[in-house]
Parts: sequence; structure tokens; C-alpha cells
Amino acid sequence: MKHVYRWYSPNVEQEVQLVRWGTYGTPVLLFPTAGGDAEEVERFHLIGVLMPLIESGRIKVYSTDSIAGKAWISNQHSAEYCSLFQNRFDTLVYEEIVPLIRQDCASSDIEIITAGASIGAFNAVATICRHPDVFRLAIAMSGTYDLSKYLDGQFIQDFYFASPLHFLPGLDGPVLEQLRKRLVLLPSGEGEFEDIGESWRMGNMLGDKGVPNRVDPWGTEWRHDWVTWRVMLPKYLAEFAD
Repeated sequence: MKHVYRWYSPNVEQEVQLVRWGTYGTPVLLFPTAGGDAEEVERFHLIGVLMPLIESGRIKVYSTDSIAGKAWISNQHSAEYCSLFQNRFDTLVYEEIVPLIRQDCASSDIEIITAGASIGAFNAVATICRHPDVFRLAIAMSGTYDLSKYLDGQFIQDFYFASPLHFLPGLDGPVLEQLRKRLVLLPSGEGEFEDIGESWRMGNMLGDKGVPNRVDPWGTEWRHDWVTWRVMLPKYLAEFAD
């Protein structure tokens, strides 16, 4: 049921991995948190709580390393490098991971759900906004959407194209029309270390562009933690996976 793919990616110039759990069902690309690897979601028992959906053939879950996220939080690279690398990571997802998922699903046009928490939520929203031709739903939990704090007040064009909060106001044409047929879910707790204001800001930005979205406040008893996400993700996938 679990399978690990490894290969050298020319887009990020390093070895990457994609881990799959499941055999049948709707493909779900699950992004880890900022510094996480592809198996983080298993170590923190997120895969465990998804097992009823996986074993019943409703979903297949894929996860890859948070390559760009590690660059952002490492304090070892310039803002210019991290911004460029975020875009290279997006190209990796679209040009390498998506075809692999579709080949694994034996479908050249199957649509994918994307999900993640914290910076994983940023990647989930950025991915559906940039590629609504492939992704039909994003489940973005406890999202951290404004990475401009890493820029030290600079304007960096690569960052503009990487960040949904920044590129959405200028988005137009066929990509926006396709995106308006998709759905972005933005659940967030309101407890310790949560900032639901980021989800409202993201939701308002999407709404201003006519993109269907929903912010779900979970209340002050839910903190920015895996305990919260282990309850959230099965709930939304059970509702929207089919």
C-alpha cells in the first residue's frame, strides 16, 4: 500500500521523493509543514487517521518533501534565492509530480485534490491558483499565507509570482476562469499559535476574484498543531473526495 518514488529533479537540482499510500481512489497531494519531509505526515499520524478513506478506496495520498519551505526557514539563503526556488518547486510539482501521479492512477487527465497545514497550506493554495487545470480542490488548514516577512521589505518579482496574496489581484484570463470553477477550503483553529486572520485575508482575496472559497473557524479550543489537523483533514476529505 505504501510506495516511495525517488528521482533526481532538474528543476530543483537535487534528489526528491514522493511517497504514496493507497491503491485506488481520488489522488490527494498532501504538502508537509515548512521543514517536513515526505513522510512527516505519517510520523505525525495524519496518514493513520486517513486509513479508513484509504483502505476503502476513496483516496490515494501522495506527499513530497517541503523543499522550498526548508529554504525559507533555513536562514542560509537570500530572499531572492528562496523566491526563485519556490517557483522551481512549483515547476517540480506541475511538470514532474503531477505526471507521475496521473501515471500511477492510470489516467492522463485525473484531477487532484491538494492539501496541507501551515506553510503546507500556502503550497496547497498556491498550487491550485497556479494550476486549476489539474487541481480541483484545496484544503488549506491553519494557513500561513504571507511569506513577505522573509523579504526584508524588498520587492522581488519571483516572489510576486509565487505568492497567491500577491499575484491574485492581477490574475486574469483563462487561468482565472478555470480557477472560478474550483473550491478552496480554509479551515483554521483560533487557539494557541493560530492566526485565523491569515485565512480570512486569503479568503477575501479569493472572493474578490470570484473564486469559490470557505473559511471555517474552528474555535479557541483548536491550536496550531497536528492534533487539530488530524481531525480536520479526514472530515473534509470524507465530504469532498468523491
